[in-house]
Amino acid sequence: MTNKMLRREEVPVEMTWDLQSLFPSDEAWNEEFKAFEQLIPEAEKFKGKLVESAENLYETLQFSDKMSERFKKLHMYSFLKHDQDTTNSTYQAMDGRVNSLGAKFGAAWSFITPGILALDEATIQSYLTTYEPLRLYEQLFKELNLERPHVLSAKNEELLAQLSEVTNASAQTFFTLDNADLQFPNVKNDKGEGVPLAHASYMSFLESENRDVREGAFKAFYETYGKYIHTFSSTLAGHVKAQNANAEIRKFGSARHAAMKTNSIPEKVYDQLVTTVHENLPLLHRYVALRKKVLGVDELHMYDLFTPLVKESKMEILYEQAKDMMVKSFAPLGEEYQASVQQGLDSRWVDVFENKGKRSGAYSGGSYGTNPYILMNWKNNLENLFTLSHEFGHSMHSYYTRQTQPFPYARYSIFVAEVASICNEELLSDHLLKTVDNPQQKIYLLNHWLNNFHGTIFRQTMLAEFEHTVHQIDQHGEALTAEKLTEVYYNLNKQYFGEAMTIDKEIGLEWARIPHFYFNYYVYQYATGQGAAIALSKQILEEGKPAVNRYINNFLKAGCSDFPIELLKAAGVDMESSAPIAEACKVFEVKLNELESLLSTNN
Repeated sequence: MTNKMLRREEVPVEMTWDLQSLFPSDEAWNEEFKAFEQLIPEAEKFKGKLVESAENLYETLQFSDKMSERFKKLHMYSFLKHDQDTTNSTYQAMDGRVNSLGAKFGAAWSFITPGILALDEATIQSYLTTYEPLRLYEQLFKELNLERPHVLSAKNEELLAQLSEVTNASAQTFFTLDNADLQFPNVKNDKGEGVPLAHASYMSFLESENRDVREGAFKAFYETYGKYIHTFSSTLAGHVKAQNANAEIRKFGSARHAAMKTNSIPEKVYDQLVTTVHENLPLLHRYVALRKKVLGVDELHMYDLFTPLVKESKMEILYEQAKDMMVKSFAPLGEEYQASVQQGLDSRWVDVFENKGKRSGAYSGGSYGTNPYILMNWKNNLENLFTLSHEFGHSMHSYYTRQTQPFPYARYSIFVAEVASICNEELLSDHLLKTVDNPQQKIYLLNHWLNNFHGTIFRQTMLAEFEHTVHQIDQHGEALTAEKLTEVYYNLNKQYFGEAMTIDKEIGLEWARIPHFYFNYYVYQYATGQGAAIALSKQILEEGKPAVNRYINNFLKAGCSDFPIELLKAAGVDMESSAPIAEACKVFEVKLNELESLLSTNN
């Protein structure tokens, strides 16, 4: 942590992402923007001819794909530029312009899905049989056929597309407030100095061995959210209402049904995740009790969850060291995978350091025909090493998919979006536990794994339960006030963490800072993703090449060329069963046993 927040222009160029594969300059982006905007009316030429023949259908889909590819590049450039400094008015304006452009583009081409579904299945099959080029879209037609009951008329689809900016306004307001306008106070660091509190530095404070530092940061952080809690409740309630309304308009049973049906995931996957995690909550309670005992505190608070359990074991890791450790940990995936990761590091896929106005957190982005891009807010700690590995999992999934699949399938379903990233983390954890000799550091790493598991499977399931509950509350006509949201979230924390944890009133406000609640039933997939990733990484480590080939060829390179459940089955994991989550919890128990044994031996 530093007393000074860098301005964007002060960050070394080699530590920033290189956006040249998108556009060489803002001027080039503006030229493409104008050219693209002029092409939007071309949709009218295809509207009446779409279903007249297999050739016309193919030509329409090809033209639409080319337009989509161009738009995605426009959007990605403005998105990344905006996120590197959210206070920059030029990029705020560009991002706003491209969002408006997207609404116009979506409205102009909204006729495609209802147009295709105006054809009966027999006609589509005859088109596929008689016109070979159209077979490129066979999987698309399978997916669209499942949507038949939920697609509106062409006119109504166009109206909904035109309203997309309005229905997304709550989410846009949240992100603007959370990233650009929210101002945190200075808090005391380990040296007693007043330093800026920020999204990116918050976790570093919670990892401090000084309890006063942890408590001070925790309370200051949520006191800041508390000042705007009614605004945050308004944005979340607005988003939930929009999703429930959309589900009702499209004749889905619920917003969850709509979100999961889009990816062909049975709702039982969600319900059995919650049920299986509830069955294993005693393991989390046992871990919480162990943490309380080891820390020697009368009360274990929420801000005590992330501090090391052993003194002088904190692992400071510089970015250059992290790169080397990460690449070595990927050895089980083969030299080609390692070389591709190294190429990404050398080619400036990563925007490394925090700067004033930069979006908080981390993510992987990019577009078809471009490099992947990774946003980081680097801190010299183990957590950031794992975050870097995690985001490279996303990026390598995108890299392999875009190299292998044609544009229509060069993406992946959100259901499997976290699998590659968490698989990377599992391999990194295995590598570190095998190469570290210091018992104190091994305790630190085991605790990190357990904490990560708690944060991904236990906590994300809790977040998923909260998300579904608030959607149901709105469905039943009850107001989503700040008080109600806080009450629901607080009570879930009590249930999940058990009697050994003192549930601070501030944690009830945590819902206000979770951006993933605006991504429509996304969070449960962190938990299912970790279950799948633990199973896949175990196969990779134990079976070697056969498992690696299944993973890379049948999964990383497959994009969305098949339904996500089927892709995971081809890689070696059946997520329609509760077994992966149950097995993951057994691994948690094994590592918890190991941690308890090491702590007993080293005390």
